[in-house]
Amino acid sequence: MGRRTLLIGGAVAAVGVGVAARDELGRLWWRTPGVDKPRVDGAVDFRGAAWVAASGANWRRADRPDDYRIDRVIIHVTQGSFSSAVRVFQDPGHGAAAHYVVRKDGHVTQMIRELDVAFHAGNRAYNERSVGIEHEGFVDRPSSFTTAMYRASARLTAGICKRYGIPVDREHIIGHVEVPGTDHTDPGPHWDWDRYLPMVRKEREAADKVPATKAPQSTAALRL
Repeated sequence: MGRRTLLIGGAVAAVGVGVAARDELGRLWWRTPGVDKPRVDGAVDFRGAAWVAASGANWRRADRPDDYRIDRVIIHVTQGSFSSAVRVFQDPGHGAAAHYVVRKDGHVTQMIRELDVAFHAGNRAYNERSVGIEHEGFVDRPSSFTTAMYRASARLTAGICKRYGIPVDREHIIGHVEVPGTDHTDPGPHWDWDRYLPMVRKEREAADKVPATKAPQSTAALRL
């Protein structure tokens, strides 16, 4: 098979031609000098979230929204417990992770910064344009979706929509099942969109009355 050498910003990588080469370009372009934004250890984009880092194998470093416009929020359901979702997102062999995980009691954990591309949608273009939110539970169990979860998720989604100017509607806030090419069914028939969207709109209206946060918050300052 043909191979070639790719030089980007002093980093040399041998990659296969075709799809493999394009994928490697996507993973390595951020190493070019002047692209990488400063990072703060333990910083979160959602005030009140706890930071637990996902494995670097499950996301791609980026500079969003400067390099990719963010215009979607994608709603997922873990098909398992909160702790199992966090554990697999820390596993480099898993190959996927979302930006956030919301627990049944409303606790929010951030695992990937919003400026980075999480591998959560099963579609590269949608990964690049979206923020992914996992919710603890099972698609076939209505009891998974508690009031505390809906409220916390609505605040989270409203904040994301405010930061990136995303309309609060079903075109821009979608389920994993609606991503082109996906084989997933979440969030499933028991996720109450008619309840959730008005909650997001209400939280967005409240968020609009608060000045935008200029810098990500550190979880060290948020823990009580």
